[in-house]
Amino acid sequence: MARYTSEFTQFLDELKSEKPHLEAGQQAGRALLWDKEPLTTEDQRRAKAAKLKQRAYVYSND
Repeated sequence: MARYTSEFTQFLDELKSEKPHLEAGQQAGRALLWDKEPLTTEDQRRAKAAKLKQRAYVYSND
């Protein structure tokens, strides 16, 4: 029994075979934007202390 592969899957497979460095670039971009070290307790404390209190209704002109 042959397995069905959509046109999109075929396109992605062909693209990855033509440009093998593409996936490494995606992972590098993800690491740059999303994969960050967790904040230390001191950093969390400073961030909490630096927050400004928001007014109850932010759209009023008071």
